[in-house]
Amino acid sequence: MRLDVVTIFPGYLDPLRHALLGKAIEQGILSVGVHDLRDWATGNHKSVDSPPLGGGPGMVMKPEVWGPALDDVAAGRAGTALDSAEAHRNDKLRHDDVHDVAPRPYEGGGDTDKPLLLVPTPAGKPFTQKDAQAWSREKHIVFACGRYEGIDQRVFEDATHRYRVHEVSIGDYVLIGGEVAVLVIAEAVTRLIPGVLGNTESHEDDSFSDGLLEGPSYTKPRVWRGIEAPAVLTSGDHAKVEAWRREQSLKRTRAVRPELLEQAELSADDRFMLDARDVVTTLQVGGAKRIVAKQMRRALKKAGYRATRIAQEGSVLTVEGRTALPVEQATRAVGDVVGTYESGQTIEV
Repeated sequence: MRLDVVTIFPGYLDPLRHALLGKAIEQGILSVGVHDLRDWATGNHKSVDSPPLGGGPGMVMKPEVWGPALDDVAAGRAGTALDSAEAHRNDKLRHDDVHDVAPRPYEGGGDTDKPLLLVPTPAGKPFTQKDAQAWSREKHIVFACGRYEGIDQRVFEDATHRYRVHEVSIGDYVLIGGEVAVLVIAEAVTRLIPGVLGNTESHEDDSFSDGLLEGPSYTKPRVWRGIEAPAVLTSGDHAKVEAWRREQSLKRTRAVRPELLEQAELSADDRFMLDARDVVTTLQVGGAKRIVAKQMRRALKKAGYRATRIAQEGSVLTVEGRTALPVEQATRAVGDVVGTYESGQTIEV
């Protein structure tokens, strides 16, 4: 992938030389060219802005500067090439190499005959993980870093002859200029290019990749400052671990970004995880009636009640578990499985 950035502060883009992006440059996966907008400015002061038409505060960046700049970049101007900030180790096989994982690029990429021009602006369309996934397939992305009150809108109207133009926002707030947003978008996009991360699953399980936030993470030691990591993570049961992670993802999304759930594709199990509560049901059953816990657990699951413990002492049957059913229905569900019972109740715990 080729990235070109047009800015009045070229040094602002130096962070792209570091860490995994620097390594991607070193490996030839990524190339970055930075262009000083003032190279196209004229006059003693190399001015790039002027007062807005119609009056008002601030200054607007000139079209007669931006137009030629974008023309030249589209035509192949190299700019100042960024190299990696430091040499990286390339003698150690990475996860995907060791396990022979084939590249799994995302779908996306538009008319590759035209570069993609991204214009960071608070007035743009919100940047999302889906955008990052799609744009990770691009061959050439150009960033136009605005300052002051922005860039004359005619620049982008004209640029459509040479680019696919997208005005994009990284959040509902205003920055001094577009350079910080470029760093955000560039990192979000390039980390998804096959080969940039050593483990493909690292980004496939990210927050937003499936429309949800990622759940909490833990590492060794199992107990730190008296706080224990969840026992399921050291159980060795991979199915339980995955179920727990999915549940935590759903719960965090509901707590922090509930609007995401409206767009996410949720299974019946997902809905259960979100809606179920911990409950205890007790029934008075005939003393001679014996309950087969395994069969009862299976029947209750079909009814929407997932039992974790079933115990009987004399004529009292106790069922502990989770359900999204109202308490009265939960009691009836247990009673229907038992067949006959004298009385019962379900309480939330």
